[in-house]
Amino acid sequence: MFGWVRRGFRRAYERVLDREIDDGPTHVAIIQDGNRRYARKNGDDAPDGHKAGAQTTEDVLTWCEELGIEELTLYTFSTENFDRPEHERGPLFDLIEDKLYEFADSERVHDREVAVRAIGEVHLLPDRVRDAVEYAESRTADYDGFTLNIALAYGGRAELLGAARDVCRAVERGDLSPDEVDVSAVDRRLSRKPVRDVDLIIRPGGDERTSNFLPWHANGNEAAVYFCAPYWPEFSKVDFLRGIRTYESREQSWQRTRTERAVTLVRAVAEVELEDARTVAGRLREQLPSSGADEVSAELAKRTDETAD
Repeated sequence: MFGWVRRGFRRAYERVLDREIDDGPTHVAIIQDGNRRYARKNGDDAPDGHKAGAQTTEDVLTWCEELGIEELTLYTFSTENFDRPEHERGPLFDLIEDKLYEFADSERVHDREVAVRAIGEVHLLPDRVRDAVEYAESRTADYDGFTLNIALAYGGRAELLGAARDVCRAVERGDLSPDEVDVSAVDRRLSRKPVRDVDLIIRPGGDERTSNFLPWHANGNEAAVYFCAPYWPEFSKVDFLRGIRTYESREQSWQRTRTERAVTLVRAVAEVELEDARTVAGRLREQLPSSGADEVSAELAKRTDETAD
């Protein structure tokens, strides 16, 4: 009876959280942590935990579809994971291989036009996993309905170092001038395929760190981060919705700060030169949400009236 009550309460809470969410993130990245600890807690071996976590991955794809999220990146195997013993790595590689082929042949993936892509130092993976990556990517290469990035043999620091070296080599060859080294020049060299900026990073499992995950795409975009206690196989839709709510709260606060700064800037410029203030206000309105643009316009109108008086 109590199990039924708990399930009913959880479903009701999901509906409450659903109603609280407005414009969610475009790109969510998840560190799939806690599979091995979940297995130990249940008296199982590590591969059993990874298999249980794979089902959570399937659920998250459904939740992304329901919420209109356009891109999902899953931290599946880091460069540090190569240090794990072979009896753990082998079954994990088997699972990754199987899931890549499963995704590539899934009707759901093709109906929704999901592009499956691997990011990271894929060349370090076993041949069979690289073959599965190539199969999944080639089968979904023309799709743009949703993007699923699988981070394999991935390390954020290594990715940044690789991009820096590529930029240096391009400058040395004369293919790129120092003045042309900008954000887009680095972006093009970061991943095997382009990855848009990350809006929200979620990490289950209890650890409050981002573990070298997408530093360029997350930090540069000031991504929100949500940490929660459940191990990845236990991660629920309620946990996911809480993460989305964290993103929205942070986004609202960030937009409020941007608006306040914009109004202050218009006020300061108007004290010196009203015409310059009009130019600045026009540019700022293009970068702010409608409510913020209205506040900038109101401040400019106030300063114009004061000047007229």
